[in-house]
Amino acid sequence: MQTVMDSLKEIVDVNTILGDPVETPDGAVILPVSRVSFGFVAGGTDQPYIDEQGKAAKDNQSSAETRPFGGGSGAGISVNPVAFLVVRENEVRLMPVDSNAIYDRLLDLAPKLLDQLQGAVNRRQYTEQPAWVYNGGRNNH
Repeated sequence: MQTVMDSLKEIVDVNTILGDPVETPDGAVILPVSRVSFGFVAGGTDQPYIDEQGKAAKDNQSSAETRPFGGGSGAGISVNPVAFLVVRENEVRLMPVDSNAIYDRLLDLAPKLLDQLQGAVNRRQYTEQPAWVYNGGRNNH
């Protein structure tokens, strides 16, 4: 088991979970984030030998003849992408790969959208009053 664990340490390092950074032409740095999973299974059987007549093995037989053994083992590894970490000059965002994360993304962007809308409204200046504003009967012509 120790040999297996030592081999796994060589396979999985921090670069497996946080991938190599990729720089885009606009200066953003993208880091892939992955989930690494391992699974192990082992089993065996050791039953007393019974001959065709239903008699148990004799005491003078070797243990290989009296106790046949069967066994097996297996292992598996999976690496699944989970998200991308996007780093820009003034912003760090985690963009999940999961398609159900759209609602989380909308909630993350809502404050920024409201700030942009408020800024657009504050910058807008009217050169004349809107038609629905009563001006005391004066014409604007």
